[in-house]
Parts: sequence; structure tokens; C-alpha cells
Amino acid sequence: MSLLHFFQVSKNAFGFVSRRGSQPNSTLPEELCIRQFSLAEIKAATANFDEGFIIGISNFGSVYKGVIDDGTFTVAIRRMKFSLSAFRTEVVFLSQLNHLNVESLIGFCNEKGETILVYEYLSNGSLFDYLHGNGISCNPIAWEKRLQICIGAARGLHYLHTGVKYIVLHRNVTSNTILLDHELVPKLSGFFSSRLGPHSMSKASIKKESLDVMATFGCLDSENLSGKNDVYAFGVVLLEVICGKTPVFEANGQKRSLAAWANWCFKNGTIYHNIDPYLKGRIAPECFNKYAEIAMSCISYSADERPSMGEVESTLQDALELQKKADSEMKCIIPHSEVMYEVELFCAP
Repeated sequence: MSLLHFFQVSKNAFGFVSRRGSQPNSTLPEELCIRQFSLAEIKAATANFDEGFIIGISNFGSVYKGVIDDGTFTVAIRRMKFSLSAFRTEVVFLSQLNHLNVESLIGFCNEKGETILVYEYLSNGSLFDYLHGNGISCNPIAWEKRLQICIGAARGLHYLHTGVKYIVLHRNVTSNTILLDHELVPKLSGFFSSRLGPHSMSKASIKKESLDVMATFGCLDSENLSGKNDVYAFGVVLLEVICGKTPVFEANGQKRSLAAWANWCFKNGTIYHNIDPYLKGRIAPECFNKYAEIAMSCISYSADERPSMGEVESTLQDALELQKKADSEMKCIIPHSEVMYEVELFCAP
């Protein structure tokens, strides 16, 4: 069945799809205004899905870099495989979310058995690529920039949890799903398994029709409705950022959990000595303590002990201000040298 039949949509004059006047039992929200691409347009944008245009591969399919509108606009084109429900979920969520730190969905294509999503193109790949050297950049990210990326991603998650009428549970927060634009501004992506939770405090709304759609797609989460799983996952990202290790890494021939390892280091007062070597000496002690404490709070075993994403965002902002203040004071003392902090300043928290 084609998605057009499923959506029961009609094109407007601008090439976007609008569902006004559709039948009441339709499977998508009454207002869904995103662009509908033809398969011919997608093939033209990717040179008929040329492998040389592939910029990423995941369980959900291949991602191509392409150009549309006579070569004037660069986009990322995901050619989906297997999961029509994941395709629908992504469309329903991203067509209604609007935030600087959430990836923008431009449109879709569903023709001749192809299910394709078209996004804004984010030239710097994922945070995972940058942290772990997957060919994106040879230069490590400066600490202050890492903090700014974390703050932006936290702000995006805070929006999902409080910025619309119902809590949006991302459920796939990793450094791979935090994408970076040309200025390293983070964008949350990967909404294929997202769910709706209960009412948030926001007056903004996800339309009632969407709730019916999401229930149909299995998008309503009946178990974890608080978003604290997202908080835990984000805590792991925070540890990746400061330790430079993947969520599961190898040490002494054994695979280790980054969260469990960091928790042990934190309790034993050795966390600073195990951070990314590039960062040693570059983080102000006050900033480091603030950052480490919020990261460890995020991965607390008990969900009740984990902070909200609003608390995470504000604490990271405080950490950034502490870093700036300390750097400024150090530059007054040694104006012509790189600011470096003595390892002896770091003690067990």
C-alpha cells in the first residue's frame, strides 16, 4: 500500500502535502505539511542511489548526500529498509517538532516500494564521529565547544520532555544520534523508536489525531513515562564527551561498560585521571566537578535519583560559566600562554 493512500494527502501549490479535508479515520494527523518528493526527484538528487553518495549506514537503511531544487539545496536522504512503522513514527514526530536542536524533516517519498525521508544536511556528521575519529576531523574538539554541544543537546531533550503538550520520549539518545551542523550546533535525530508520555507542563500541543496515530503505531509508552531513560542515556553521552571512550570499550582484553567504569572511577576519586588525554589540564577544577557530578547523577541506578533534563541543561550551563570565569582569571595571570590547570588541583569529589 502506498503511503499516499495511507496518508490520503493532496499536494498544494508549493509541493508540500496537506491533509485538510482528509477522511476522519486517516492514519496521520489532520495537519501534516511537509514536502512530498517523487522517486524521480530522489534518484536525480542521488545519481540513482550511487554508492558514492552514501554518507552513513544504519539498521534503518542508507543515508545519501543529495541536492534538490536544481542543485541549490543540499539534503540528507535516508533510504529506509524493513520498517514501515519506523518510517511513519519519524514522520509523525518530526513533522510536528520545531526546535533549533532537533533535526528538521524536509519531506518524504513513498513510491514503487521505496520509503525515503529527506532531512536537512548536517555537514559534520555525528558527535560519535567527532569524538571517536571516524574520519570526520583529525582535530579534537576543544573543551568549551564540547560543553556547548552538550548544552545544545540537553536543550533539545528538555524541549522534547517539556516543550509540547505530551512528553516526547526519544528512547535512542546516543552520540550517534546527536548530529552536528557546519557550526557544530547539535541536532537530535533518530526518532524511529520514540514514544509519547503523559502531559508535560507546556501549553504547546501535539495534535489529538497524532495520539491516535501513535497508538496505532505502538508509539505510546505504557511503562516508562518519565523520560528518565533519556536522562540516563544522555549521561552516557556526557561520559563519552569527557572520557573519549565509547559506551562499551575494551580494556585488558575485556569489554567494559563506560557507565559502570566511570561510576567506579568517580567513587574512587580517579575519574579525572581517566579522562580524554587531550582534555587533561584544559578543564578548570570547578567546571570539572560540576560536570562530573551531573553526569554521574544522570546514570544513577534509581530513576528517581536522576535529574530532569532541565536540571541537566542548567547545570551544564553553570559548568560552562565556571570554565569561562576560570579561563579569564588565568589569562590575567599568564596572558600570552595557553591556559592549563595543574593536575594536583583535582582531588576526589
